Amino acid sequence: MIEWYKKVVFENYANFNGRARRSEYWYYTLATIIISIILSIIDKTTGLTFGLAESGIISSLYSLFVFLPGLAVLVRRLHDVGKSGWFAFIVLIPLAGVIWLIVVLATAGDQGTNAYGPDPKSDFDEISEIGKADA
Repeated sequence: MIEWYKKVVFENYANFNGRARRSEYWYYTLATIIISIILSIIDKTTGLTFGLAESGIISSLYSLFVFLPGLAVLVRRLHDVGKSGWFAFIVLIPLAGVIWLIVVLATAGDQGTNAYGPDPKSDFDEISEIGKADA
């Protein structure tokens, strides 16, 4: 999970091109939620909150930091199922838009090359190569 998170946040910070596998998107989302919860707890226990909603300072800064890579991996995930990144705006349709987006994000990507690039599930699995020494 950590390797996927590093890949999305540091290597592909604002990369809106190409395709992202389901695992790349969902591992990144899971890691972001866990980190956000931990930072919110730290904010509450140390009193680092502000405003009527008592938002945490550290968790708010983290949210700003991961907004762009989160948007980029969302667009790449939509590309993997053959949809334009503009389909992310479907969430503006109350309830139905959110449900549709979740279904699309959980759907298997197109096999083979599509309009947005090669299949990320090809024989060469980049994530399995992380940490291996070059021969």
